[in-house]
Amino acid sequence: MMRHVLMTAAGFCLAFPAFAQTPAATFQIKTLTPETALVAAQAAMAACRAQGFQVGVAVVDRSGLTQVFLRDRFAGAHTVDVATNKAWTAASFRTSTLELATESQAGKPMSGIRSTPRMLAVGGGVVIEGGGSSFGAIGVSGAPGGDADDACAKAGIKAIADKIEF
Repeated sequence: MMRHVLMTAAGFCLAFPAFAQTPAATFQIKTLTPETALVAAQAAMAACRAQGFQVGVAVVDRSGLTQVFLRDRFAGAHTVDVATNKAWTAASFRTSTLELATESQAGKPMSGIRSTPRMLAVGGGVVIEGGGSSFGAIGVSGAPGGDADDACAKAGIKAIADKIEF
């Protein structure tokens, strides 16, 4: 009789695969520690300083919440909001702001996203990814142009790459 019950249960699971693999009720995410986020921000700032640029650097988690913000002593007041919003944009859209700058130009299919509050389509916001996980993003503001901000942000990620690749 037990065998009959087991065979019936197995047949039921084969007939109704949705019941056989119930999705998990929870999930886990990986986040950067504050110390790792700080290392990334410091490295990005150091890369910009080496080129003579005074910048603000923000590191946000995958939800766009600020983990770390650093502003160099002569960085403009605007760098606080701009770096944070670049990081938020990259984290939110899971795309670099340099790429979004191109893809969201007037006349392109994604141009409407530019009206999203906080969205900044200018280089300097880069997604932080490693080991198949998205950890958040880093944003840099204050270098002369989005390309320079972007290069400094990438230097910040490079400084922590060995810690997030697994």
